[in-house]
Amino acid sequence: MYKQETIKPYDKGEEKTKQVEEMFDNIAPSYDTLNHRLSWDIDKGWRRKAIEQLREYKPKVMLDIATGTGDFAILSAQLLKPTNLIGADISEGMMEIGRKKVEQAGLADIISFRKEDCLNLTFEDNTFDAVTAAFGIRNFGSLDRGLSEMCRVLKPGGHLSVVELTRPVSFPMRQLFWVYSHTFLPIYGKLVSKDKSAYKYLTATIEAFPQGEAMMDILQKAGFSKSRFKRLTFGICTLYIATK
Repeated sequence: MYKQETIKPYDKGEEKTKQVEEMFDNIAPSYDTLNHRLSWDIDKGWRRKAIEQLREYKPKVMLDIATGTGDFAILSAQLLKPTNLIGADISEGMMEIGRKKVEQAGLADIISFRKEDCLNLTFEDNTFDAVTAAFGIRNFGSLDRGLSEMCRVLKPGGHLSVVELTRPVSFPMRQLFWVYSHTFLPIYGKLVSKDKSAYKYLTATIEAFPQGEAMMDILQKAGFSKSRFKRLTFGICTLYIATK
């Protein structure tokens, strides 16, 4: 078990998956605003870099895990032109916002949403050309199980592209990020989202989540044949690319 798997949003007995669902339902109305403001809109560039890694493979059938309000799915559809893209998440509150955004973007014939437990996906083996995830896998109750499921539903030779928030490793960004994530981020997140626990939880999972070389071993254990990573913006975010 990895450390972040033991961290829960709320101080109560429910399993982590149920608490994460409740948390994202709670913060769904303010999630997009907070995401962009707290990262100074840099998160948009991180998503674009992750999608660009898939361009040469021309995936036609895609799955976006922990899709949230659909930003990653929408950008993937716009840049990669798949014929079918499913956004999967446990939070109906987040996906309901995503459905409205997809309609506004004119992509409802390509993007659909499904409520899924990412540890027990209902899709058949070898279904998708590419699987993506942005800022979601650190919320898995079991990282090994979640990544194994993502590998299972990929076609042989298919590709995984993941971006995840991580701890910077170099001075002075490591120290600056600690101060930012322990002061401004939880205070501002609480004021805007009205959920006093959510952004403390998100900070704690960033710090506890395995990253870099450690994730390479975890991806191999999950069934991926090869993988690589690249730190972005001084290590605040890390991009992972893997092949089944």
